Amino acid sequence: MASNQNHAMDIEKDYSIDIHGNKYSRWAMLILILIGTFGSMLMQTSLGTAIPTLMKDFDITMSTAQQATTWFLLANGIMVPISAYLATKFPTRWLYSTSYIILFAGMFIAYAAPTSSWGVFLAGRMLQAVAAGLTMPLMQVCLVNMFPPKQMGAVMGLGGIVIGLGPAIGPTFSGWLMSSSHNFLGIVLPASWRTMFLVPMVIVAIVTVLSFFLMRDVIPNRPVKLDLISLVESVIGFGVFLWGFTNVSSDGWTKFSTVILPIIVGIVFITAFILRQLNLKEPFLDVRVFKNKQFTLTTLILALATMAMMGVEMMLPLYLQQVHALSAFDSGLVLMPGALMMGIISPLAGIAFDKVGAKRLSILGFSILAVGTIPFLFFNTATPDHFVTTLYGLRMFGIAMVMMPLTASAMNALPVDEVAHGTASNSTARSLASAVVVALLSSVTQNVITNNLPSTSLKTTNPLDYAGKAIDGMLKGYHTSFAIGLGFAVVGFIVAFFLSNTKGAGSKAKKEIEQGGTK
Repeated sequence: MASNQNHAMDIEKDYSIDIHGNKYSRWAMLILILIGTFGSMLMQTSLGTAIPTLMKDFDITMSTAQQATTWFLLANGIMVPISAYLATKFPTRWLYSTSYIILFAGMFIAYAAPTSSWGVFLAGRMLQAVAAGLTMPLMQVCLVNMFPPKQMGAVMGLGGIVIGLGPAIGPTFSGWLMSSSHNFLGIVLPASWRTMFLVPMVIVAIVTVLSFFLMRDVIPNRPVKLDLISLVESVIGFGVFLWGFTNVSSDGWTKFSTVILPIIVGIVFITAFILRQLNLKEPFLDVRVFKNKQFTLTTLILALATMAMMGVEMMLPLYLQQVHALSAFDSGLVLMPGALMMGIISPLAGIAFDKVGAKRLSILGFSILAVGTIPFLFFNTATPDHFVTTLYGLRMFGIAMVMMPLTASAMNALPVDEVAHGTASNSTARSLASAVVVALLSSVTQNVITNNLPSTSLKTTNPLDYAGKAIDGMLKGYHTSFAIGLGFAVVGFIVAFFLSNTKGAGSKAKKEIEQGGTK
């Protein structure tokens, strides 16, 4: 009865006022959130096309350069579980403003990092990840509290432009900035990997200032006590676990001290963390949301979609530059239509979810994703660039068909008061999936390439033969990476059949509200 009364109250909620009872512009705040979160998500994959340049400037190997992504995902994975506590404890505007300041600081440190200190560059990347770990889940919780259920599919679709388009457009963005000098607000920007941090810094600075005027406290706060044991278990568990995977690319899978041991220790602490949450009256991260079958399935499928996307997205720029000998800019142009496809389809998929449901869209999306990935297994030096562009665009179409409907479906499966914990749990799973797949692909691809490289003596005796066999070795490595991405798409396609075909984000809540209002 109490639950029905709460639902009856929800139907009368005025979404145009904040938690203090003050009127505010929801759309102005939404646009600011989307721009700010886009800035943090852009940083996740923007170094994709810059890796060869970073390898040269910092004098590091490919596996070391990939740490710019894996360590980003590590810090991101540590922060996401903490976001539910922070969103409940602290005012929304304060959290956003702080996140933007941290993001700006991280960009500046990476921008100014000397080429003699790779560690300084990584520190800047990790600060950027801390901000992303806060803003991404916080955005989804804000949307649920800012808009009524009937608009959730379309609004989540707009959020999909950030979550999907940001990482998708990152490689193109960085390739364009590194291609030649650019004039930005009257300032000539050099063709350098540093420029990819400078432009977003200006945007984030503007968003930070505007946040003090346009942001409002929309997430209900309460004095939640910080459980230090849970915090320590979370940081150590997720941090050490992900750190073990980040070492795979450089140390291999058999190194006990830096790979196997950290992964085992991480699993132990994560297990202890989960058990503690199940026994706390006010859990640090309420993992009981996974008792909801629909939420669990959507989270699993979202993780698979993320891994399928990263399986190609992280390696395709390297393939284009090392096998097709394209510049960073040209490789970015090849990927641009796919990024735009992601941005166009995401909001449309959110609207379609309100009408046809997550199950059908997910099955269709994974089908398109798998079909679009199969030809990647047969890429070679003669594969036309426009063919790569078309197939990449097809893959992004499939990804967009999956991501936003499933995100909306996951939020729909939970009561409003559990959304913060649901979002944090969902985002944690995706962060773990991203970190694991990047480490997996980096190590597997590097090992396959290394094992198939010709003898160095051939480089002297027959340079042309050496170059041809080296390209063949690279192709085998990239084909392996693409095959793993295909595997995740196929598994996602199968699991999608077990989903309930809910229609419209919040439709279940609406039905309960209507029932509550009639009783």
